Formats: sequence, C-alpha cells, structure tokens
Amino acid sequence: MSRTASLTRAWMGGVGLSVALLVPWAVAQQATPPAAPAAAASPAAGVEDIVLVEADGEGLDKEAAIKAALRAALEKGSKTEIFSDTKVENFELMHDTILTRAEGIVTDYQIVKGPEKVIGGGTVKVWIKARVSKKALHDSWGAIQNVLNQMGRPKIMVHIVERIDGNREEQGILEVKIEQRLLKSGFDLVERGQIASVMEKEKADAAAEDNVAKLQAIAKEFGAQIFITGTANANQAGIEELYGVPFAFYNCDAQFKAYYTDTAKLLASVPMPQTRGGARGRKEYSPQAGKQALDNAAPRVLDELYQQVLSQWSTAISAGGELVLEVEGMKFAAANRLKKAIGEMKGVEKVNFELTKGIARFRINAKLSANDLAEKLSEGEFEKAMDINDVKLNRIQAKAKE
Repeated sequence: MSRTASLTRAWMGGVGLSVALLVPWAVAQQATPPAAPAAAASPAAGVEDIVLVEADGEGLDKEAAIKAALRAALEKGSKTEIFSDTKVENFELMHDTILTRAEGIVTDYQIVKGPEKVIGGGTVKVWIKARVSKKALHDSWGAIQNVLNQMGRPKIMVHIVERIDGNREEQGILEVKIEQRLLKSGFDLVERGQIASVMEKEKADAAAEDNVAKLQAIAKEFGAQIFITGTANANQAGIEELYGVPFAFYNCDAQFKAYYTDTAKLLASVPMPQTRGGARGRKEYSPQAGKQALDNAAPRVLDELYQQVLSQWSTAISAGGELVLEVEGMKFAAANRLKKAIGEMKGVEKVNFELTKGIARFRINAKLSANDLAEKLSEGEFEKAMDINDVKLNRIQAKAKE
C-alpha cells in the first residue's frame, strides 16, 4: 500500500466529495524544485563567495530607498556572473524577481550617507556599502528558473480607471505604462480590448464601483492568475505664473492594488502621494495639464507596485503560502482525520480547518501545486472515491464516484 493510501483510507470510505482547491497563483505554481541546472550551480564556498559593493537607492521613504539600494547592490555585485547571460529564456522576469530577494542575498550592509531628500522629487536617497553572496544568488536563480520552466510565465490583467475633471479617459496613461512595464519583464497580459468588451457587455465598470468580485470573475474568464486594479483622478488646481507665463495646474491622486485571481487575496497596495502637472494656458480647464499630472504620477507608483507584486511571488516560492481546500458534504470526524492526513503529506507545513453547513474548509500552508495535489488525489483510495475532471493552474475539480 502506498503512503498516500495509508494516510487516506481512514477517512475516504463512503464519503461523497466535491473538491475545489483555490490557490494564490504564486504558491499554486510551486512544486518542490528539482536540482538546479548546471548553469546555476553554486560556486565553492569561501572568501570569493562574498563581493563588496557600493550602491545608492531612491524611494518614497527611507525603507523604500534602502530596498532600492539593496537591489542596486545585488545587480552591481552580480553583473559579471549570471546577470551577464541575457540569452537565458525568461531572463528579464528572472532578473527582476531575483532583485526582489536582495534582502536575503545581500548578507550585510551599512548606510554610509542619507537619507537625503531629493529636490523636487518627493523622494529620499540613501548610499550603502554591502556584501553580496554569490552562492545565495546562484541558488535563487536556479530555483526561479526551475519554477518558470515548469509552469511558464504568469498572466496578468490590468484595469485602471483614470479621470480628468471627473471624465473617464478611454486611453489611460497609467494603465498603458503599467502594461509596458510588465511586458518588458516578460509577463503575459490580457488584452485591454477584451476587458473593455466584457465591461460594455455587462454594463459594468468594476474598478469605478470598487467591485473586486466583478474584476475577479473577468480575470478568471481570461485565465489571468493576477489582476491589478486602481483609480487615478486629476483635478484643477488653479492658474500660476512661471516666469511671467500663465500655466494651468492639475493635482493627481491615485490608488493601485493587485490581487490573486482565485482567492481575491490582496498581494500589493500602493497609495500615491499627490502629484502635479501643468500646461501653458489662461483657463483653469486644461485636459493637457490633467494628462501631464497623470503622467508625472507614473514614476512614483510603477516601481513600487511592480516590486510588491514580484516580492510577494518570490516570497511564496521560497517560503510557501496558503492553500484553501473546500470539501462539501464532509462531517467533523472525517474532516479531522483528513486534516491529519494532509498534515503528514510531504511539503505541508501547517493545516487548519473549519466546518460550516456541511462544508469543510482547510487552510494549508504548503509548497504544493495544483498538479501535485491532483496526482495524489488520483492514487490509491482517492482514485476509487473520485474522478478528477478539471485541473487548471490554480484549481482542481473532482466528482465523487457512486
């Protein structure tokens, strides 16, 4: 009898099941990685493993500036190593993901200057000396490469509502810039025309109404594992003279959030400090100034949003995350036995469950993908109890056998 069969025979007998697994994309894709390829082999331990570098970073606050400096230090200390091999498949995505792990790969650092305010930028800057571990870099590179080789690049849907003086902009400036940033790094995107078509058909403006559930449904329809939503508003801020020339000014405020599609769990939230934009003119109403205010907002939010999304994914890859398993028609005793069986599975760190109206909901911290679990559910006593009829990146659906 297999290990899986021995763990599950106690609770499987005669129980009718309908199973749905909802997994945050980043965790759902991560199987226990095989050995890193030769190209990602770790260097010999020793003095040469550590590289000393100096770097600087800029951010909205001291913490953000330090993180930027650590990323710069990592890239600087590794540019002659694997970062020089730009022909590797998915290089940009792997490169950017590695940089989000800078705090773990840069073993030690010291702030030598700053934080200092950047004139006219609304940001601060710091300068650091850091020690970069080549071994940690190689290990991380190999792990990420294996994940991408296994499940491919993630797909993201972006839907930002932008308004100038309360009027919706059809071709959003910030939405386009976010998409360009994601495309540059190798993400797959849902084409915005498809999103607009669904919105028009359903007479719904999900982001405008703050309807996350509606956007979640649309993201699922197009197979996106992550969706990004937000609003940006540019409004009149009066007329000012610069060197004797009248300018109309607009103020812009914005808020962006990113979610895992299957669970609608928040993985990034970026509020933006107010920015300004102006254009020559004697009238306060100036769409050109409004567009400039929106455009000026982009540099402040793009990097922070991008880094938060990648950081969450990278953390999930290395430390695991939460899976939600729902079992319909299961009684408490059987659910408790299932909890213990799941807890003994390889890769599972912690399991909790609750039983409500005949539905047992398990919250599992583990490094298991949907495919991994599907294989386990198709072995031994599981195979006798159910037929798995749908396996997707983030979900498994099965039907109990009569």
